[in-house]
Amino acid sequence: MASSMASWAGQCDGLQMTDENDKRRAVDQRQDRLKSALRENLKRRKLQARERAATTAPSQNDDGSLSKGTAGKNDN
Repeated sequence: MASSMASWAGQCDGLQMTDENDKRRAVDQRQDRLKSALRENLKRRKLQARERAATTAPSQNDDGSLSKGTAGKNDN
């Protein structure tokens, strides 16, 4: 009887260990997915910032000088 109890206790420990490993593996997989998503988000935001900077750059006039736009003009 004692040997069957010991055997059963060993099986429970094995199940518990497997559950802990599964939980740890699930947590690791989730962290990997989050890291990947954050990396992709950062790449996308950097690309958007570069595109915005390229479209908002001051335009050049025909003679090569930069256009001033309305900055620095007074209505007086």
